[in-house]
Amino acid sequence: MSASRNAPVSRLSSRGFIHLLVLAGAAALLCAALLAAYLLLFVAPKLPALDVITDYRPKIPLRIYTADGALIGEFGEEHRDFVAIKDVPEMMKKALLAIEDTEFYAHSGINYVRALGAAKANLGGGSRQGGSTITMQVARNFFLTRDKVYSRKINEVMLAYKIEAALSKDQILELYMNQIYLGQRSYGFGSAAQTYFGKRLQELSIAEMAMLAGLPQNPARHNPAVNPKRAKQRQQLVLKRLRALDYISEPQYQQALAEPLRVNQRGMEFDTHAEYVAELARQAVFAQFKEESYTKGIKVYTTILKADQDAAYESLRRNVLAYDQRHGYRGPEAFITLPDAAEEREDAIDEALLKRPASDGLIAAVVTSVAPGKVTVDIGAGEDIAIRGNGLRFAAAALAPNANAAIKLRPGALVRVSQKDSKFWSITQVPQVAAAFVSIDAASGAYHAMVGGFDYKLQKFNHVTQAWRQPGSAFKPFVYSAALEKGFSPATLISDAPLEMSGPDAGGQNWQPQNDDGKFEGPIRMRYALAQSKNVASVRILRAVTVPFTHNFLGKFGFDAAKHPSNLTMALGTGAVTPGQMAGAYALFANGGFQVQPYLISRITDAQGALLSETKAPEAAQESARGLDARNAYMVDSMLRDVVRSGTGAAATQRLGRADIAGKTGTTSDAIDGWFAGYGGGIVGVAWMGYDEPKSLGGREFGSSVALPIWIDYMKTALAKRPQAERAVPAGLSRVDGDWMYDEFIGNGEVRALDIAPADMPAQATPLESN
Repeated sequence: MSASRNAPVSRLSSRGFIHLLVLAGAAALLCAALLAAYLLLFVAPKLPALDVITDYRPKIPLRIYTADGALIGEFGEEHRDFVAIKDVPEMMKKALLAIEDTEFYAHSGINYVRALGAAKANLGGGSRQGGSTITMQVARNFFLTRDKVYSRKINEVMLAYKIEAALSKDQILELYMNQIYLGQRSYGFGSAAQTYFGKRLQELSIAEMAMLAGLPQNPARHNPAVNPKRAKQRQQLVLKRLRALDYISEPQYQQALAEPLRVNQRGMEFDTHAEYVAELARQAVFAQFKEESYTKGIKVYTTILKADQDAAYESLRRNVLAYDQRHGYRGPEAFITLPDAAEEREDAIDEALLKRPASDGLIAAVVTSVAPGKVTVDIGAGEDIAIRGNGLRFAAAALAPNANAAIKLRPGALVRVSQKDSKFWSITQVPQVAAAFVSIDAASGAYHAMVGGFDYKLQKFNHVTQAWRQPGSAFKPFVYSAALEKGFSPATLISDAPLEMSGPDAGGQNWQPQNDDGKFEGPIRMRYALAQSKNVASVRILRAVTVPFTHNFLGKFGFDAAKHPSNLTMALGTGAVTPGQMAGAYALFANGGFQVQPYLISRITDAQGALLSETKAPEAAQESARGLDARNAYMVDSMLRDVVRSGTGAAATQRLGRADIAGKTGTTSDAIDGWFAGYGGGIVGVAWMGYDEPKSLGGREFGSSVALPIWIDYMKTALAKRPQAERAVPAGLSRVDGDWMYDEFIGNGEVRALDIAPADMPAQATPLESN
């Protein structure tokens, strides 16, 4: 009875189930149709146009190069190197796809199997997984936000289909590999290869490619420069996938796993230290192209030569450090309190060190313990270094029991350390003195090297172009050059005897110029006066030539007359010049009297290499560019050669062993500034040292001790492959009394009188007057 009663119900249930299936199917179809209609009518029309990717123009930064192609600067928010897909190594593509989208070349933009798997994992509360394909990531990176909302996901899917319809797979992969952010301000795999490994993408090993391939998922978490442990784990996962897909053999897999990776911890580095040059070039380009300078891939080729720049940088650093060491240890840069708890202690040290970046080998460190004959320091991340023996010699005064508290080394002292020859560490310090060096081509004015200071990171001020300083005796050649135009010759006798003056020509006060050595030698030849840098004789020369004539004469050398006094102190270089200006001025003596305009940029191109602007060097000396009589330039050159043979710059000839070099030292009152300006082999170089807040360099310091060594060390490299050249005697010069004189002045009684003995000197022979 109950069975028969239940039978109709069972039959009805079966029919109902079928009806329900039909209705469900119809509803699903209806929903699908409605969804399709919604996507076509409401979502698709609002999708952005694909112009940004079909006409892809990546933001390529401004890059600055030396004349021989060394990268010296990059400016822009994004480090990016566009690499065409045809130039991407096949293994790099495989590594990326193995970990990010294995089915990339098979799917139509959406990998539904992977997407469903990711959704299931995410809904299950486990670790979140990504179901996005490469195409979807391109859509997201170019058009959408990274917010995880369904509306964005729908747009992402629709855009992926649209992108797949518009571009080939290789084009999509090319976009992705050049646009994706990979940490350290690097966008694209070409840039990341340079940033992390200092190599071109094509030069990477399998292990290095795997490391980069692991970055897109989370550039911060897997950054090998910041999180090496996590980066290594991610790299091993990539390598495991490559092996599982049989993209690499077992030996390749094992070799890649074992390969030690040398990751650059400091981010992108350049081929030479030319930061001051790069900044000058950046300013020039920005003035012309404005904000586009930083996004259009503009390339600037300077006139700087890499070998010369390296030599200038190293010479300046070495000699500034030598000067600093001569003047003793000043003590720690600061003191911090070291907590007792190990973790807090390490955090305090790291925080203090982060505020003091390294200065090319001068590494900040915190003293953690001091014992007899041993100081232990922490250079960050808990890395301790023990310093002993000679490494403590420079700071010996700070280790003495009675050392002043301000300089005493004790736990918590923040110091600088350096490592010599990878063997032993020593305590050092960052110099406070400033310095500059610049060199130009004597014929064209093209800069070959420029170092505007000890460290650009510590001080952006460019002393080559911005520091207006007194040139001291390095200015005397220009006064002597003016004298030659008035009939003087290098053999002219000048009285080197005490001199006392007053009135306007003496600066409106009583003035007794003194020689640096405190000695007076009586009648001396002008050539000797310059070689030995005799101040009193130089003042007498200027008085004879007259201040107005000489002041006006300075314009031939590119000087700003307004920055030089209109009185006799001008003979001692009491005006103001920059090292760059001095280089251009000395070029006239080096090149035979032709004015040059120092220039830095040779050409500018766009990202494709098309020329945007160019500065062409003069093909040959043109008489239209002559600023100084060739005879004048020749005679001053002959006197400047004596300076480096037997005068104040004699160390130059002794160490360089060349006969074609010339120059002049300069030391201002109280040794505030030290200079050497000189040339040889067609190169003009100027070195300067002084304090930004003017103070004495020291009672025993001169231009010959602080600036000349910089010049010599640079010239060793710059002149190494340049042969010595004889200088032809210009027409219109003859030798009189063993030295040169303009032909038209020979036989002039008044001028000839300048060459006779003091006892026979006529009254009108003012250059020899003894006052």
